[in-house]
Amino acid sequence: MPTPHSPPSDPHRPPAPQTSAPAQDSPNNDYTIEQNPHKGNRGLARAWHAGINSLSGLRYAVLEESAFRQELTLVAILTPCALLLPVGVVERILLLGTLLLVLIVELLNSSVEAAVDRISLERHSLSKRAKDFGSAAVMLALVLCGGTWLAIAGPIVLDWLRALAA
Repeated sequence: MPTPHSPPSDPHRPPAPQTSAPAQDSPNNDYTIEQNPHKGNRGLARAWHAGINSLSGLRYAVLEESAFRQELTLVAILTPCALLLPVGVVERILLLGTLLLVLIVELLNSSVEAAVDRISLERHSLSKRAKDFGSAAVMLALVLCGGTWLAIAGPIVLDWLRALAA
């Protein structure tokens, strides 16, 4: 009989098999870092290879991801504006930081999409959900960026436009 906190059982579904083998991610499966061929570098060698991999990721993003190229174009246009606007250091950091955040979130979104596509190219509701989550994260980063720019740069640009019209 199910307990009050257990889900109801499906009479048409066979019970899950009981296994005594430890889970793959269990701390008791005697995994050591030396068994992973991708974790062999330490110290400066690790940092060097991480830098190479990071540049490779940026290269792939520029060459293969049109959304990343569009956002990179936005960053290329707005970065000089952020540097030239007469604002304080904190405001400048916010303007530049939100631009960088958009690129970071787009890279994470692209990595989720690549991982999902690597697993299977067939349509699946969980694959769609994972990709939609990534897309929503990019949208929220863009909203944050746009709001930050409107709040900081908007009044300055409006003052400049009023001065030109006068």
